[in-house]
This record gives sequence, C-alpha cells and structure tokens, in this order.
Amino acid sequence: MGDPLETYRRKRDFGRTPEPAGELAPADGAPRFVVQRHRASRLHYDLRFEIDGVLVSWAVPKGPTLDPSARRLAMHVEDHPIDYLDFEGVIPAGEYGGGDVVVWDIGTWEPVKTDDPRASVEGGELHAEVHGQKLRGRLVLVRRDGDGESGEPWMLLHKRDEHAVEGWDPEDHPRSVLSGRTNDEVLADPHRLWRAGVPAAEAAVSLLYDPLPDSAIAELESLGKQGTWDVFGRRLKVTNLDKVLFPGDPPVTKRELLAYTARIAPVALPYVEGRALNMHRYPDGVEAKGFWHKERPAHAPDWLGAWDNAEADEGETETYVVADEPAALVWAANFGALEWHPWTSRTDAPHEPTYALVDLDPGSSTSWEDLLVLARLHRTALDHLGVTARAKVTGRRGIQIWVPVVAGYSFEDTRAWVEKLSRTVGTVVPELVSWKWEVKARKGLARLDYTQNAINKTLVAPWSPRPGPGAPVSVPITWDELDDPDLRPDRWTVRSVLDRLDEEGDPFRVLLGAAQELPEIT
Repeated sequence: MGDPLETYRRKRDFGRTPEPAGELAPADGAPRFVVQRHRASRLHYDLRFEIDGVLVSWAVPKGPTLDPSARRLAMHVEDHPIDYLDFEGVIPAGEYGGGDVVVWDIGTWEPVKTDDPRASVEGGELHAEVHGQKLRGRLVLVRRDGDGESGEPWMLLHKRDEHAVEGWDPEDHPRSVLSGRTNDEVLADPHRLWRAGVPAAEAAVSLLYDPLPDSAIAELESLGKQGTWDVFGRRLKVTNLDKVLFPGDPPVTKRELLAYTARIAPVALPYVEGRALNMHRYPDGVEAKGFWHKERPAHAPDWLGAWDNAEADEGETETYVVADEPAALVWAANFGALEWHPWTSRTDAPHEPTYALVDLDPGSSTSWEDLLVLARLHRTALDHLGVTARAKVTGRRGIQIWVPVVAGYSFEDTRAWVEKLSRTVGTVVPELVSWKWEVKARKGLARLDYTQNAINKTLVAPWSPRPGPGAPVSVPITWDELDDPDLRPDRWTVRSVLDRLDEEGDPFRVLLGAAQELPEIT
C-alpha cells in the first residue's frame, strides 16, 4: 500500500500552508468523521471518514444532506491525515486547495455491512452510520465509474431513515461546529486556531503574540519622567515620558504614544516582522521637522533584530532595524520613530516584493469624495479580477491598497501590474487623474502612484501613527467602509483606534497567508 499520505504531502508546501503534515495515527476509540466547508476556486464540502489511520476523503460540490431524495456528486480525493479533523483556517492562494475552511460538522461513524471499510471503499460502495451535530443517520457512497484512483466520481445519498429530512440544505447551516464562525469570519481572522474537545472559552488559540496585560500599562503610568519599563519580556529604558509629541486638546505625550505602541504592537507585528524598517523620527515632536533614520544605532540593545544589506553602496544604510518582536516597535517609538515604514520585501529575498501597492495620492484639488471614487473603482477592478486586496486610510489625506503576492515576482513585475491596473481605472475618470511626475505639473489632480513598487520604497505600516495633531493612525478598513459617509483618512487616532480594533478586528488580517498570482489585465 505504501504511504497513503504521500500524495497529500506532495501537493502541499508546509512552509506556506497551515494545514497539518500529519502521519498515520493508530485507532483510538470510535472512528471519526468530519465535513469541512471549503471555499477554494469553488465552494464545496469535504467529507472525510477515519479509516486505517487516515481520513479517506471526498469533495462534495453541493454538500452532504439529510434529504433522502437528493443525489450528490462526490469526487474521491487523496487521503488526509487524522490531524485534519480539527483544521480550520485559510490555505494560502497559490497553494493546492487555496481558500478558507471551517469545520462544518464532526462526530463519529460506524461502518455498516462490513468489518473492513477500506475494502468497501476499494470495492466502490461504503455505508456509514454517522453521529454528527448536523449529519445523522445512514450515508451511502457508491462509485459511479473509474478504477479506484483519486479524482473519480462517486454518488452520495442519505437513506430514508428516522433522521432523513426532505429539502434539507447544508447552506442553511453554514457555521462551524467548533468555533461558531462562518467562512467569512475565518477569512477575516485566519491567525486563530480552534481546538476541539475543550470549553468554548478555551478553544481559541491565537497564532499571534498575546496582547499586553493592563499591568504593563499601569507600570508605565507609574514611572516618572523616565525609568526602566518591563514590556513583552524586555527591559527598556524609556525617557522624556512627559514630552509633548503631538499637539491637541489635550496634547499627546511620549508616555501615551508608548502605551499605544505597546497595545498595538502584537497586531501590527505581522506587517513589519522580517523586514528592514525605515523609521521617520520626530524626537522633538511633530511640530518640529522630522527626519528619516534607517541605520540601526550602535546603542541599540543586543536583542533588537538587525539586517545587514550586503548590496549597500558607500554612504548608504548598511544595517537596518528589523522588528521581529513587539518590544522592537516600542523601542522604535521610544527612539522617536513616530512612523514605521517596513520594506515591501523581506530580508531573506530583498528583491522579491510580497505586496503590490496602490497609492492613491490626492492632489491639492482632489476632494475626499474624488479619492473615494478612485478607491471604489479599484475595488471594482480587483473584485472583477478575483484578487484579494484591502485598503487602508493613511492618517493623512490618502488611501492605499495592498495586494499580497506569491514569491517570485520582481519589483518591475509588480510595478508594471499596478500601473496597468491604475491606468485602466484612470481611463474611467480622466478628469480626476494626472500621470505627471512633478507635483506642479499635475495641476492639483490625484496621482495613482505605482512607482512605490520599488526596492526600499515604502508605505507607512498598518496601525502606525502619523505626524499630525491628535496623533492620527493609518488604519486598515473593509471594502464596504469605502461607502461609509463618516469615513475620513484621519478619522482615528491613538486614543480612538483601539476601541475600533476591539469592535471590528483587523481587516488586513485576511492578507496574511493570502499570497496570490497576479492575473493578466487585458
């Protein structure tokens, strides 16, 4: 028989997909079954039965049902590991089966009319008595034709028994039986793992850093003008805590900026970790002139991440800060870096961008409504292309759109693609857009700036503060929020954005693990 999971493993890159690699598992109690609702290139349901240490699997386009009059096509696919029973999350675009997955039903089952269910499958007919939360009663799988190889068509039906329900539709019951979430909710927060067999309050396991405890903020508040702060397991010397950095009523002090940074750092970290960080420093506050700082200072603590740029020319930055842990962003804020600008590429492949960037840069005559028109047109174009992307307001005047891409693209590739996308959009509203490079030559019109797709050209990170009165923040938004009449580019500040995060979550989280190939634009 060989390794029944060989085909499963060969189709997947476990360095990218969160799916379990798994191994053969010994029988432990009653055999189990699972049904996953899986939105890949098309919505389908994956029906899996535990047999001989693996999950024997079928893809069911219309889903299993309790309706005894329904006949469902079920395509026999490769065996999956037992660990897949609890898998719920997002398979990255470009990976086999890319899409979002929820555990739609789970339970135990009993083979009927056989003591050897593997032989029944090989023989082309499996009868299963299932005891799930949604599915109960007798399911029958019958091979329609083929020779037992993967990808063959079978027929799935539910017998007319006491559990049968005429007209029963699985789409009327879309939520996960493990987490209670829909596919949309999993897609919006893929970095959360759900465990079966534990109380609901303990089932969610974040794959991100834990949030900062309130006691750490209380410790910061108790310090004088300076002191040593224990934060995220690091001891930071913090200084000038009462210095005003942002004007306002009341003004925002450095102490308040550090508190915000510490609270947002676990959320912002996935967008900066593993990347060289360009820091925009305002050590004397935003009413004084700021400056760019890229070189990792000699006095930086040993634990602070670093990257040596072997291609640096004389006079260029040789060693960059890399914020690989939440405390690194707190260190940067204490260093006077009020804005965080990570590279679009990672340090392990500096010439390969991981995002294609659309920068909607308003001109002096561009109204906010004009900018929203341009953003909505990009939204429509990206949706038409089937591309996963999200927008964020900049905290100043603009809107930016981030498109995650698979490895292998050059900056020339992403720049050319974004230029074609934006020029296509620009033809719809030519009266709003200028393609001139010089600001004066644009005559106040907006620029759809594709040139940001270049090595060491950066856009401000999600959740980074911006240098303006009240400490505005660059905030990810949902596509629907482009239609919100209350939306403004500087709507949220360090004082208000955490409440929004608690209520709405992070709309950019969907971009993590969603790397995709860029479709051709015709």
